[in-house]
Amino acid sequence: MGIALPGESAECRAARNRLLEREVELRKAMEGVAAARRELPSGGELKLDYVFQGAGADGAPADVRFSELFEAGKDSLVIYSFMFPRDPGDPTPGPQEGETARLPLVEGPCPSCAALLDQLDGAAEHVGQHINLAVVAKAPLPRVLAFARERGWRRLRLLSAAGNTYNADYFAESTDGVQRPMLTVFHRDGGVIRHFWSSELLYAPTEPGQEPRHVGTLEPLWNLFDLTPEGRPLDWAEQFSYA
Repeated sequence: MGIALPGESAECRAARNRLLEREVELRKAMEGVAAARRELPSGGELKLDYVFQGAGADGAPADVRFSELFEAGKDSLVIYSFMFPRDPGDPTPGPQEGETARLPLVEGPCPSCAALLDQLDGAAEHVGQHINLAVVAKAPLPRVLAFARERGWRRLRLLSAAGNTYNADYFAESTDGVQRPMLTVFHRDGGVIRHFWSSELLYAPTEPGQEPRHVGTLEPLWNLFDLTPEGRPLDWAEQFSYA
């Protein structure tokens, strides 16, 4: 069934063939789930035409309505809710000119979210050929943009939801204000915007030994680990930098 690799034994080839059969079935299952997702009925109409803050053409903060996130000819919008809360102890949050962009973890961005966005930044230009992609954080825009500069993000569309209830309305924020990393898809049909899909696995129960990841199929990082004999490293999480 498989290809003959240099130096492998008959026992190894037989085991690889059995694994290959399972990989083929996994591919079929993933494609089946994607097909079932595409067949979902229309979801609820967008609750509000939320107003976000984003960087305008001149780089200055500018109001952006949810409906304005859809470009001509692109009717799907993917939004990732970045766990980057407000700074509750700062009445005027956001680094000022010349200040460091590094933020304490307790008040700053989630390292795991940042790692995912590192990967999505590389894909954003390709993705943008067909769909709209945006990243929403609760933190004020200057803090978000300062962190983006530090990470070297150049392609992601970054928005602040500090002045609206989008995160809370679409389960990217708990009732007590804790930010959650939801991935949400909306679709525009004519002049109507509807919810299409959310990464609800975040809220689904997990079996013993399972990881509670909900966008794992999107992440090259964790999928690359899965290809190795070591597998996913235990007791390890993404960091902003590594010594």
